[in-house]
Amino acid sequence: MSSRPNPFREVERLFETMGRQFDDAAHMFEGEGPLGRFAELDEMAIDLVERDDEFVVTVDLPGFERDDIEVTVTDHTLRIEAEHEAETEEEDDSYLRRERRHQSASRSVRLPGEVDRDAVAGTMKNGVLTVTLPKAEAEDAHTIDIE
Repeated sequence: MSSRPNPFREVERLFETMGRQFDDAAHMFEGEGPLGRFAELDEMAIDLVERDDEFVVTVDLPGFERDDIEVTVTDHTLRIEAEHEAETEEEDDSYLRRERRHQSASRSVRLPGEVDRDAVAGTMKNGVLTVTLPKAEAEDAHTIDIE
């Protein structure tokens, strides 16, 4: 029996792409100022690389520490959330200019295949988060007897 490609997979990819584009467009109009978040569209840019036995996601997160970041994996989705708040010790200071503030960013990435969730590992170095997601072993095809 030959295996044919699933005709709905391309439709599914189209809907995922459209969903990401709608999310990006909705986020552009959030925030303060006349341009909203147009200047911050790439606040969590990622690279997703597929290797023989793993996927590797690299994310630039300048200003965030390890403890500020939460990474979760469910089904085919990797979710990265980062939140950092600049704390000041003295509340009596009269700031002439204060640009250090609360920062948060999140991003969900649809993974192109199954991953071994128990073996996912992450490292943070110089503001760059690298998440390594080993591919799950593919199950052999199961033949079904037709009665």
